[in-house]
Amino acid sequence: MVTSVPLVKIPSIQGDQERILAAIDMGTNSLHLVVAKIDPSLPTFTIIDRDKETVRLGDCEAKGNLKAEVMDRAIATLKRFQKIAKSANAEQVIAVATSAVREAPNGQAFLNRIADELDLYVNLISGQEEARRIYLGVLSAMEFNNEPHIIIDIGGGSTELILGDSNTPRTLSSTKVGAVRLTQDFVTTDPISKTDFAYLQAYIRGLLERPTEELLTNLKKGEKPNLVGTSGTIEALATIDAYQKFGSAPSPLAGYQFSFADLEELVSKLKKLSISERQELPGMSQKRSEIIFAGALVLHEAMSLLGMESITLCERSLREGVIVDWMLNHGLIDDRLRFQSSIRQRNTLKIAQKYQVNLEYSERVAGWALRLFDQTQGMIHEWGCDERELLWAAGILHNCGVYVSHSSHHKHSYYLIRNGELLGYSEIEIEAIANLARYHRKSLPKKKHENYYNLPKKYRQVVSELSALLRLAVALDRRQKGAIADVKCELNKDKKEFKLRLQAVDSKDDCALELWSLEYKKEAFEAEFGLKLVVKLEPFNN
Repeated sequence: MVTSVPLVKIPSIQGDQERILAAIDMGTNSLHLVVAKIDPSLPTFTIIDRDKETVRLGDCEAKGNLKAEVMDRAIATLKRFQKIAKSANAEQVIAVATSAVREAPNGQAFLNRIADELDLYVNLISGQEEARRIYLGVLSAMEFNNEPHIIIDIGGGSTELILGDSNTPRTLSSTKVGAVRLTQDFVTTDPISKTDFAYLQAYIRGLLERPTEELLTNLKKGEKPNLVGTSGTIEALATIDAYQKFGSAPSPLAGYQFSFADLEELVSKLKKLSISERQELPGMSQKRSEIIFAGALVLHEAMSLLGMESITLCERSLREGVIVDWMLNHGLIDDRLRFQSSIRQRNTLKIAQKYQVNLEYSERVAGWALRLFDQTQGMIHEWGCDERELLWAAGILHNCGVYVSHSSHHKHSYYLIRNGELLGYSEIEIEAIANLARYHRKSLPKKKHENYYNLPKKYRQVVSELSALLRLAVALDRRQKGAIADVKCELNKDKKEFKLRLQAVDSKDDCALELWSLEYKKEAFEAEFGLKLVVKLEPFNN
C-alpha cells in the first residue's frame, strides 16, 4: 500500500567512522564557527576548533537594511571560516542566520550573495526554530534528569526563552530584545542617563512579560525549575562576576553560577560607568563593553519576572544545536534526543490538524507523491532526502487553505503554511513547502509570481519539478477514497514518453475520474520534463 512508503530515508552509516562537521551561527552581534568531530558509535561530538568575529550585522541603516561594509566584513569572515573547515576536513558546512538577517529588507539578497560568491547556502531560521536548536545544543551538554529547566539566550537582536525537561520543549519563544538592538534604540548617553534607563527598563519588561507568563503557566504544580544561561552576553557577565569574586574566571565557564543578587549589584555598577570605564573592568572584552549593559538588564528583568534566584552557565547553544539537529536528521542519535528527529513530521501534522485537514486523504496524497518521487529519482530528477521531505510536507498541507475558503484554496494554503511556524525547517524550506502547495493546482509557477521568483534558483527548480509530481499525486486520489492500489513508472527515452501504469483497488472500478484528472493535470509534468505522459489502467491482478 502507498502508506508504507517511508517518509525519511536515513543514509546508511559505514561502520563507526568518525565524521567532521562545521556549523556557523550568523548572529546579530557576532559570527561563530564550531568544527565538531562526531563519533557515531556513542553517539556524541567533540568540538575540535572554533572561531568568532564581532561583525555587528545588527548595526543597520536607518531603513533597516544591512550596511554594505558590514556585509563585506561578514563575507570575509565566512571565507575564513570556510578555510578553517576545509583544513579540518569537514564533510559539510552548515550555516544559519538569525534575527538581523531575518528582519533586514535586503537580508535575502545578502544570503543570495553569499551563495553566489562562496557557494555557501545559509539557512534563515525563525525565532522559534532558533529556540528549538538552542534547546538541542544545551541538552547535548547538560543532563536535565527529567526535571524542568528554563533556558535563556540573550543575543544581539533577540532573546530566546525555552522551558524543557529532557523531552519535547514545553515552550519556545523569541522576543525582539537583544543587546545590540536595545543599545542602538534606547541608549543615547554615556553613561546611560536616568531617562534612557527608565525607558529601556520599561521596554524590556513590557516585551518579556508575555513570554515569561506563558512559560510559567506551563510549569506543573510544585515544580521548581533551574535557570540555564547561554550566549556571549551571559558568559561575559559570568566572567566579570568571577573576576570580582575570585580574581580570575574559570575555564571553561560551563557550570559556573551567579545569583540574582550578584546580577543586581553588577547592573547597578554598570549603569554608572561609561563605555571606556567598563573596558577597564577585569574580564570585560573591549567589543562587548558597549552593549553589555543592555544585555545585563535583559537578564535582570527576565530573572525578576521568572522569580529565579540564580543562573547556571552552559557554553553550548545554537551552533552546537545545529550539529545535534544534523545528527538527528542523519540517523546518528538514538538516545534521549531521539524524539526530536521527528520534529518536522510531528509539527507538520500538528499544523494540518490546526487547519482541520482531512488527514486520511492528505496522507494518501503525500504517499503517492513520495511513491512518484522514489520511482523517478535518477530517472527524471536528482533530488535527495531533504527535497523528498519538503514534498511530503507539501502533500500533507496542500489542501489546508480550504480552512479559509474553497475558492483559491491553493493560494490560502501558501499563506497558512508560510505563516504557520513549521518547526524543524529553515525559512527558505518553509517557503518552498508553501510554494509546492500553492502550485498543486491551477496556474504553473511563473516569474511574475513574487512568491516563486524570489526563491533561490535551486528552490525554484525544486518547486517547478516537484509541484508537477504533486499535481499527479493529487489526481491519483481525485475522489478522495483511495481508489488506486499501485502505480508504476516507466521511461522511454527514445520516444520521450513517460508511462504511468495504474492498478485499481476494485477490479470493477474503471477509475474514470482519476484518469480524467491525470489527463487534465499532465500539462505541468510534460512542460517541466519535456516528456509525453501516458496513463494506463492495468488489468486487476488476483
